[in-house]
Amino acid sequence: MTEPWVALEPGADPAERVRMLRRAHETFAAAGTVPRPVRSVVADSWRRSARAGVGPDGTADVELTDGDLGAYRAEHPLARVMPLFRELMGTFAADGEHLLAVCDEHGRLLWVEGHPATRREAGRMNFVPGARWAESAVGTNAPGTAVAVDRPVQVFAAEHFIRRVQPWTCAAAPVHDPRTGRVLGAVDVTGGDGLAHPHSLGFVQAVARAAESQLALLLPVRQATDGPGLTALGRDEARFTVGGRGVRLSRRHSEILVLLARHPEGLTGDELLCALYEDESVTPVTLRVEMARLRGVLGAGMLASRPYRLTVPVESDVDTVERRLRSGAVTAAAAAYPGPLLPASQAPGVVRLRRRLADGLRSALIARRDPDLLADWAHTAWGEDDIDVWRALATVRPTAAVRSRLVALEAELTAPARRPGAANH
Repeated sequence: MTEPWVALEPGADPAERVRMLRRAHETFAAAGTVPRPVRSVVADSWRRSARAGVGPDGTADVELTDGDLGAYRAEHPLARVMPLFRELMGTFAADGEHLLAVCDEHGRLLWVEGHPATRREAGRMNFVPGARWAESAVGTNAPGTAVAVDRPVQVFAAEHFIRRVQPWTCAAAPVHDPRTGRVLGAVDVTGGDGLAHPHSLGFVQAVARAAESQLALLLPVRQATDGPGLTALGRDEARFTVGGRGVRLSRRHSEILVLLARHPEGLTGDELLCALYEDESVTPVTLRVEMARLRGVLGAGMLASRPYRLTVPVESDVDTVERRLRSGAVTAAAAAYPGPLLPASQAPGVVRLRRRLADGLRSALIARRDPDLLADWAHTAWGEDDIDVWRALATVRPTAAVRSRLVALEAELTAPARRPGAANH
């Protein structure tokens, strides 16, 4: 069975696959039903295309030309990463007689570059800069569908909705604003049947991730003097920065500052005691001693009492990850997550926050289905036993090594627990 992300299984006969898809396409055009062999991502796209009124004999319209196109491209955020796209994909496109294409968030092609003969051939179907290749305009195609569903897409031959595009194969991945998570457009490689390999899709995914990382570097950097900052992810002792001065905190002070940064309205002594100590016998006197010491570390005027609170907002790396997750910038959120929050802490309030942040990020990674992001998580100390992530990774990257690791984890999960003191046999 062909998996949803694979346009053509390794070893499959491309000609037979094309014939099958053409028959399926004609069945859909005539009866509106999608035969079973069609991949779900394509079937869903065909249905959306039909609902949008796209006809199988349609063509793309050119909406921007000459000066209007030049001005629009110059102002578009993806213009900043076009040099990167050319560096990573230019030689691949030229040598393989493929095309590098970049579209905006509306599916409008901004750049189409690559082998001259392939460009001329693509021009006959208006696959040119300024043409609108949104799914709602020309039906199923990699750049337009990638923008529509906000995920990488590969479209092979007669999986394209419009007949004149069916000799082509393409793979595209969306590119997001690393601050807001908004889709800026998509990067695409278009050519012949050779692009039907899963590596083509992985390639454009990697290029899109590199572009998002480059965009993050090009954005204005928050200056240290803007306000106090707290770094607590992936480390047992947090670092507090204010006015260009960095302080390494003790474990207990790290926990206190994480909790107070989380609650700018403040916490009462009882609330802070419950959030910090598992042992209910710890007295308020112990907490007051710790707070006095922390006040000396932070400096005068930073810490108030009744309730305990920070007198100025403190931006933490936890806030950064959460903000990016809320906006859908999953790649940027993963890049800002070097590890669990204060991993050695057993403070109940920190444990809850640590679990909530990790669960939110891993859920977003599983939903995104990006094999590189999943692999990055699975091969960390905190993700090596995460069976849900390994299952997701096995779905999108079913290599022998991944399958083997998943089998081992599932065997551990289903093995009967050994009773304490039971003898070995």
